[in-house]
Order: sequence, then structure tokens, then C-alpha cells
Amino acid sequence: QVQLVESGGGLVHPGGSLRLSCVASGSISNVLLMAWYRQAPGKEREFVARWLYGDGTNYADSVKGRFTMSRDVAKNTMFLQMNSLEPEDTAVYYCKMAAKGRPPYWGQGTQVTVSS
Repeated sequence: QVQLVESGGGLVHPGGSLRLSCVASGSISNVLLMAWYRQAPGKEREFVARWLYGDGTNYADSVKGRFTMSRDVAKNTMFLQMNSLEPEDTAVYYCKMAAKGRPPYWGQGTQVTVSS
């Protein structure tokens, strides 16, 4: 049973930084997608960043230039470096991994709160 475990969330002041991590507890072969999503209170889950095999890394316009996604596909690990955080970034952040021929895996979410 594969589980994705996120960590690194917390409370930070505006302008601060956080680094989220997501690690798969088991082995996932042929990973084709790694992605980050977030869900703010009262809003739908939204795309933040993704790496897609053969397509590279893409970001939502709202985080472009501030967030950087990195990954180690061999270790089924991914990171999200978040700089210049704004109150609007407050949300629960979820990681997602998808492998060929399998339904996607989701993490349980980690809370990020940006507040003065």
C-alpha cells in the first residue's frame, strides 16, 4: 500500500519561506506525474505546480517566480520551495503522484498559513 506523506507546512509571516516535502512510503514504478495542489478554506482545490514526464515543470500563474518544484523520481520524493509567501497562499497543500496504468496517489495534506 503506497502512501504519500507531506511535511514542512506551518505558520509564516508574509514574505517568508517554507519548503514542503512529499515522500512515497512504498515504491512506485514508472512515475509520470508529480504535482502540488492546494485548497484554501471555502474554495476548490487548485493546481500549483507539476512535473510531467516529457513535458517538464509548469506552475500556476499565481506562484510563478516565487515557488520552485523539485523532485527525485528515483526516490519518489518531491519538494516545493515557497518564497515570498503571501496571505493568499494560505491553504492546505497536497501532493500527487501518478504512474502509468494506475490511479493517482494523493497525500493527506499539510497546512500552510501566511499571516502577520
